[in-house]
Amino acid sequence: MICAGFVSGTALAQTINFDDAKAGGPPAGWTATQTGSGTAKWSVEKDESAPSRPNVLKQSGQATFPICIKDDTSLKDGFVEVKFKPISGKEDQAGGVIWRAKDSNNYYIARANALENNVTIYHTINGHRTEKKRIKTTVATNRWHTLRVDFQGNHFTVTFDGKKAIEWDDETFKEAGKVGVWTKADSVTLFDDFIYAGK
Repeated sequence: MICAGFVSGTALAQTINFDDAKAGGPPAGWTATQTGSGTAKWSVEKDESAPSRPNVLKQSGQATFPICIKDDTSLKDGFVEVKFKPISGKEDQAGGVIWRAKDSNNYYIARANALENNVTIYHTINGHRTEKKRIKTTVATNRWHTLRVDFQGNHFTVTFDGKKAIEWDDETFKEAGKVGVWTKADSVTLFDDFIYAGK
């Protein structure tokens, strides 16, 4: 895994592009799992369309909410960003980021969905996901998109493809937690250029 640093606010941002990770299985240093039932399948794969070639992180299993958490992260305030490409899925074609994650059942999520053409923010408490706010916007299948969340105190700002999408205030999870990526159901989704930093 290659980590590149650059200054953002007062912290050094880390970029994970999976290019040094061994293909065929989940990346080292990540917890590849799911919230709820089913079996997520997270694996590093080669993909010619990757924003930073050659590798991407791919989710191709089926579970309630497949998630992949970066183990060594602990951010209270900062940002998390990822490039994602929805490939297929009859129930969903989603890609998202999670932050302030306590475990696989408690975290915040922002996600974009190519079947529904919307961006939504949620929290998941004890495995139960609750929608908080959404906007309609075009989310194209088989195209790379960028999703980012900036979080400071109880205020969250979601940016999709460079445009502010959602602002929301909440105090469910106040402490520092892990960051990661998320999908839903039968979504086959690619992820690349996972970036995060504390503030």
